[in-house]
Amino acid sequence: MTSTEELMKQYLTYLHVERGLSLNTRQAYERDLRQLVVFLEQRGTDILTCESNDLFLFLFQWKEQGKSPRSIARCNATLRGFFAFLLDEGKRVDNPSEYLVTPKLNQSLPKVLPEGTMDRLLKISESTDYAYRDLAMLEILYGSGLRVSELINLRVNDISLDVGFIRCIGKGNKERIVPLGEPAIEAVRSYLNGPRKRMCSKTASDFLFLNSHGRPLTRQGVSFILNNWGVSHNIARKVSPHMFRHSFATHLLDHGADLRSVQELLGHADISTTQIYTHLTRKRLLEVFNKSHPRAER
Repeated sequence: MTSTEELMKQYLTYLHVERGLSLNTRQAYERDLRQLVVFLEQRGTDILTCESNDLFLFLFQWKEQGKSPRSIARCNATLRGFFAFLLDEGKRVDNPSEYLVTPKLNQSLPKVLPEGTMDRLLKISESTDYAYRDLAMLEILYGSGLRVSELINLRVNDISLDVGFIRCIGKGNKERIVPLGEPAIEAVRSYLNGPRKRMCSKTASDFLFLNSHGRPLTRQGVSFILNNWGVSHNIARKVSPHMFRHSFATHLLDHGADLRSVQELLGHADISTTQIYTHLTRKRLLEVFNKSHPRAER
């Protein structure tokens, strides 16, 4: 009989190879499953013999522990996917997760930087190699709407400065081509013409953005850099990589871009994911109306 560990390994491989889920998502699913295995062992059962009631109690325990609705919803998705996989593979004859209910999530609006604040951020304050690198990163994040995972995986050959396009691999291992504006082109060119060469003088690398050891930047490294950049530019709020992506989409819609084009630029598989930005622009229009129109006061 296949062990629990082997079944989890097969499922995670399926998520990677067939579903194309990111490493972070797969790691989150694995953590959920490992907690489930421990819970089931305490109840004297396992993933092949557990029943729906075991899964209900497992999720109820998460709620009692104060887990957020978003975490519970993700765990719910983990259980549904895993037991559907076991059913498809013939490891079970039933699906105990069939009647699990996903908690309703309140959709929070994206955090966006005003255009004036973005203009302040996209200015270099010191002439160092790292400042040129960081400015190039910011220009790409805001100018192309890349996810941080897409940014750190960019290779030098993925950018065409003459044509003004970036090739990136997004979620689901899908490739997309996004345009690069003139300020971003100039920032990347300045970075490539000296700073990057010095960063990889000892270690050869084809990754575009490197750390002080000539190795690719990590997600955590980019977040740290952006937050420090915000502090040095006197931005009152914490600056995060995804804030640039949100600002990219919102500012495009504010200036008349159509939703389908923004969907393509962001690499969203479903336009409903992109529609959250229309809620944000409507909210901003209402705020302007309430402040500006003489008959808006209530």
